[in-house]
Amino acid sequence: MKGPLFYSKILLFGEYGIIKDSKGLSIPYNFYNGALKMTDTTTDEARHSNTRLREFVDHLRTIDTDLVQFDFVSLQKHIDAGMYFDSSIPQGYGVGSSGALVAAVYDKYAQNKITVLENLTRDKLLKLKLIFSEMESFFHGKSSGLDPLNSYLSIPILINSKDNIEATGIPAQQSSGKGAVFLLDSGMTGETAPMVSIFMENMKQEGFRKMLKDQFIKHTDACVDDFLKGDIKSLFANTKQLSKIVLNHFKPMIPKQFHELWKKGIDTNDYYLKLCGSGGGGYILGFTEDFDRAKASLSDYKLEVVYNF
Repeated sequence: MKGPLFYSKILLFGEYGIIKDSKGLSIPYNFYNGALKMTDTTTDEARHSNTRLREFVDHLRTIDTDLVQFDFVSLQKHIDAGMYFDSSIPQGYGVGSSGALVAAVYDKYAQNKITVLENLTRDKLLKLKLIFSEMESFFHGKSSGLDPLNSYLSIPILINSKDNIEATGIPAQQSSGKGAVFLLDSGMTGETAPMVSIFMENMKQEGFRKMLKDQFIKHTDACVDDFLKGDIKSLFANTKQLSKIVLNHFKPMIPKQFHELWKKGIDTNDYYLKLCGSGGGGYILGFTEDFDRAKASLSDYKLEVVYNF
């Protein structure tokens, strides 16, 4: 048995903001993927994954059956036979490793599932997002459901607000373009749950809430609009502002050794960095109008291009 592939995702804009109703834009990233598999040869990875799946099934049994029902008989039988999730998606890197697993399990074992082939109305998208949010909370404590949704549908998702999401198209990439969105490998993993709890703690302060609404969400929304319209000049102006705001107000989410590098990008305009997922490690997302210049400026780091302008 080898299930269909489910891809990693990148939240281009909206990290933390979407918890508080900012816009967001999430795109599939086909460089990494995962699938449910059976195997005769058991590696440590397969055994660990199989154990996690067992725990995950216990969690799935607690989800309201009015929302979603699973074929637990088959699922349990396959897990007992050694099924695991074979994935190249790095864990703790902000590119949706648990989201792909959730999508794969829903795809294979959910009954009366909503499929990619049907007319995806807003209600169906919201229901899927809610199901995935319940499923993925096993991994993060609190989940928007967006990562599995992106992985399951494998199309860009535009978040207008909590209750308003839609599948969207993004401007075609310019293969000869100098500008790029890229991933910078921080060389360490990040844990989502502790980062989210720091954010929730900060939200208790009125000053932080005001900054989030008046600055962070304002520029996040503008970035999403600029990106979808293809207004590159405005996009980079807003991304620079966003990068500054994150450096000033989300410092705990940026690994210490990257504070200077973050500031250097803003000062030189060679590149602008932002969080990829919850931060704390994993990938950092970069935007540049000249990838060669950014590469020279960040020559000590491994960069992967995600999108060309």
